[in-house]
Amino acid sequence: MMKILLRWIITALVLLLATQLVTGFHVANFYAALFAALILGLLNAIVRPILVVLTLPVTVVTLGLFLFVINGLLIWFMSTFVKGVTVDGFLPALFVAILLWATGVITNFFLKTEQE
Repeated sequence: MMKILLRWIITALVLLLATQLVTGFHVANFYAALFAALILGLLNAIVRPILVVLTLPVTVVTLGLFLFVINGLLIWFMSTFVKGVTVDGFLPALFVAILLWATGVITNFFLKTEQE
């Protein structure tokens, strides 16, 4: 449970950092970032698997790079109904998706569980 909370807070902090790094992506405050991270997690758990299955041929042809497009679309979609988060277009959402992916890789490396 603690790892889930830590990932949630790290994602919110990365969204705040993305405000400084990516032109066209804006988060109003930390509470908006927390809510955006929560909604993004729910979208990744519910909607993303459906999109991945529907776009499987494109994903295979692009060797998995289309997954960044799916994540960017989910970020863009999330910004339409989360107050305090605005995305000015698809490219800023794509750059935030890449930033979140890189942070996720690092977070998974440090928070991985020992498997027997």
